[in-house]
Amino acid sequence: MVSVGLLLLRLVIGISFIGHGSQKLFGWFGGYGPKGTGGWMESIGMKPGVAMAVLAGVMELVGGVLFTFGLLTPLASALIIATMLGAIVKVHAPNGFWATANGIEFPLTLLVVAAGVALTGAGSISLDALWFN
Repeated sequence: MVSVGLLLLRLVIGISFIGHGSQKLFGWFGGYGPKGTGGWMESIGMKPGVAMAVLAGVMELVGGVLFTFGLLTPLASALIIATMLGAIVKVHAPNGFWATANGIEFPLTLLVVAAGVALTGAGSISLDALWFN
């Protein structure tokens, strides 16, 4: 049952990151693409904005795909953790803890889930288990 729980965590978190990366890179799912996201990133001091948007999008997309499939899980988790640390520091920390005030609650939760899966492993229902065990 532990592997089913890990699979559920990986699917929900991984697919969410695939979506967020696609928003930044392609403008899908209501996103603004590299130019729009890059403009916002420049407005909060992350320059060059378009390059930062592409970097964040690639990290989210690749991290999300790997995390979803349980492939190279430590790397996938590191990519997710890095993007959430950036979000916490640059966007959410000044707003406190609670998500209702755009605080760190939600990105911290995602970061901790990614760290937890990295520490426990992806489980037996994963490509890591299939290919590396």
